[in-house]
Amino acid sequence: MGVAGSIVTFLMIWWIVLFMVLPTRVKGLWEDTQEHAQGTERGAPIDPQLWFKIKRTTWISLILWFIAFLVVNSGIISFEPR
Repeated sequence: MGVAGSIVTFLMIWWIVLFMVLPTRVKGLWEDTQEHAQGTERGAPIDPQLWFKIKRTTWISLILWFIAFLVVNSGIISFEPR
């Protein structure tokens, strides 16, 4: 796997993992007992923790990318034309 293939593979894995991590640890306004400003959406998250989720996504993606890199470079899966 070359540099371009490695980058594309990492970005695809990162994007998929991001959408798996985003809904974790979300508490909506409707779950909170405190009063909120008028006009806010009840389903909006109180604290989305986006930086934490981006960091978590990056670490998970690095681990999955490394596994994919090892599998492709070991010859189990080859992208070379025959």
